Amino acid sequence: MTNKHWLTATSVGAAFLGIAIPALAEERVCRGLIGAATLDNVRVPQNASCTLKGTRVKGTVKIETNAVLRAEDVFVIGNVQGENARNVMVIDGSRIGGDVQVVQGGRATVADSRIGGNILYDSNNMQLSILRNVVDEDVQVFQNTGGVEIKGNQIDGNLQCKTNQPPPVGRNNVVQGNKEDQCKRL
Repeated sequence: MTNKHWLTATSVGAAFLGIAIPALAEERVCRGLIGAATLDNVRVPQNASCTLKGTRVKGTVKIETNAVLRAEDVFVIGNVQGENARNVMVIDGSRIGGDVQVVQGGRATVADSRIGGNILYDSNNMQLSILRNVVDEDVQVFQNTGGVEIKGNQIDGNLQCKTNQPPPVGRNNVVQGNKEDQCKRL
């Protein structure tokens, strides 16, 4: 039996027995622009720049070392994760079902968007902004050295800021939980 016929027979047999065969999620590598498309997962590889405009992602967007992501009016069911990324922008009516995490990178902006989980900025070394968002969980800003502006957000969880140099600045944040440490007055 050829591989093609074996796969078909296996799939039919599994379906007959009520066994689910997991679908493999595909990963799209992004360099340049991706417009109004629906994708499983997106990866911005090292040193690349990617613009997602009106894109729907069923899984996660990962931004690798020294890479740049500009996500405008996107819908991501999972997370947006940048580690050692140069610049991460989630802007202009974007909706993220999970978290936005930018760790040990450079610049980051989350603005005019809806975040279903947390926003975490940790150990970044350039300017960071969190502006006019609705965040369903916490905003956490730790150990950043390039300056942080947090302004005009509605945060259903806590606003937590520790050991940032300089301390974060901002105003007009409505926080349902607690404003803690360096963000107590924001």
